[in-house]
Amino acid sequence: MSGQEAGDAEADRLLVMGQVAAPYGVQGWVHVAPWTAQQGGLLEYPVWYLRQRGSWRTVRVLQGRLHGKGLVVQLEDCADRDAASRLSGAEIGIPRSQLPAAGRDEYYWSDLIGLDVITVTGVLLGKVEHLIETGANDVMVVRGDREHLVPYLSGQVIRSVDLDAGAIRVDWDPDF
Repeated sequence: MSGQEAGDAEADRLLVMGQVAAPYGVQGWVHVAPWTAQQGGLLEYPVWYLRQRGSWRTVRVLQGRLHGKGLVVQLEDCADRDAASRLSGAEIGIPRSQLPAAGRDEYYWSDLIGLDVITVTGVLLGKVEHLIETGANDVMVVRGDREHLVPYLSGQVIRSVDLDAGAIRVDWDPDF
């Protein structure tokens, strides 16, 4: 695929919103696993940034549709199954400037990753490594001396999020 490489400054402002999973058919279409609240949300963006081997490049979305629990998409310059296979595992980024602003007390997962997680009693549990969507609620995977799975329940477990201070205060037993 001939997509244009993204500059360093532009790539720093990309949010990973999904991943190319596998080829679909023989005409260059790919299965996509979206990491968006709405399954078809990625289809709203006509240009995606794909990251493979540490480098970002742009690619136009020619067509796509919902399919099962994900999407199937045809991308520019991807005309056969071999080309589609080479995209397997590529992360899909969207410029943050194109995303809607988060509401009050709402955060993109990428805003939470890397923040310190501290209990209301002052115990540092570790840093948010990633989040998991469980259906009932999201769960923060926190790595410190050990791994903690902390449910993201605002007002119950999550007491405050301070992006400027880089910390999330939680009502959580550090032994759990």
